[in-house]
Amino acid sequence: MSAELKVLPKPFKGAGLTSPGVVVLQLLVILLVETIEYSAGKVGIFTGLAIIAAVAAGFYLGRPGTDFASVVTPPFLFFFSSILLVATVGGAGVHVTKFGVDFVQALGGAAPYLLFATVSGWGWYLYNHLLTKRSAD
Repeated sequence: MSAELKVLPKPFKGAGLTSPGVVVLQLLVILLVETIEYSAGKVGIFTGLAIIAAVAAGFYLGRPGTDFASVVTPPFLFFFSSILLVATVGGAGVHVTKFGVDFVQALGGAAPYLLFATVSGWGWYLYNHLLTKRSAD
């Protein structure tokens, strides 16, 4: 984590969230916002912003060493939550054609934000780990 983020006060005492804690935090944030947005209409900007916020929260609230989990899991969690929501809230059930169309629409609505969050998260991860490796040498 960069020096600027290390000086910000965290909302709890202790070392921070473990990797499973980061994954659960990201799942809850993405699933909650996507459920609200999917119930109101189509998945889009708010779910995308929740994905970006989930990546940032994983970096900020996680322990040292949980950066990899913060970057890798949001695409999988978004995929999982989209399947869950289309099948339940969307009412597609087992109708293959309706499920397929709704699922592709849900994935496409937040795809640019997911791409931005993943690329910037990987950039942050690589920058911090390459900088740390060079500082240790």
